[in-house]
Amino acid sequence: MIGYIEGKLIQKGKEHILVLANQVGYEILLPVVVMASLQEKAVGDEVALYIYYQQSERQPRPVLIGFNRQAEKAFFQLFLSVAAIGPLKAAKAMTVPVGEIARYIESRDVSALKQLNGIGSRTAQKIIATLEGKLDPFVFDARTDRKVPARSEGVARQVLEVMTEQLGHRPTEARQMIAAALERNDHITTAEELFEEVYRGEAENGG
Repeated sequence: MIGYIEGKLIQKGKEHILVLANQVGYEILLPVVVMASLQEKAVGDEVALYIYYQQSERQPRPVLIGFNRQAEKAFFQLFLSVAAIGPLKAAKAMTVPVGEIARYIESRDVSALKQLNGIGSRTAQKIIATLEGKLDPFVFDARTDRKVPARSEGVARQVLEVMTEQLGHRPTEARQMIAAALERNDHITTAEELFEEVYRGEAENGG
């Protein structure tokens, strides 16, 4: 399973990039919002991406989908829990930052969700029904472009719930990862910052 790739950008397309890592070229599909963040990158520049690896009987050819941050990948995995959403559809729908999409869902804004690529009214309603109430760690304050502060005592609980109930981590494992992240950084004030620190530590440790 490929979870992270760091290497040299050797080709850019409309939806895909090609990254050379350890003498192997990896074709990686990027959501629109991730591709936009790499516009300043030129062929030959170094890139680093968290990877969602998709392969199934219906889709035997492996697909790698790339993200700048582990929080984006975590949101993407939650997005896939919606019955009407598959990996390719989810990637195409991510035309704005995940915090924006999370806010649309938590505010039950069907009209805003319909502005995402490939999302109609029925799918928007399914997204809200499936994910509403689960996305607090991803929500941003649109007016200030800053993360909405979570109550300090609730940050670890929010992240623990998402890691165990949505992302499949065992409770003991998740608690250890959270504790290690808080030990590394005692200035964390939001759930998204804690997510970032948890998975930054895993990447550095080869997880």
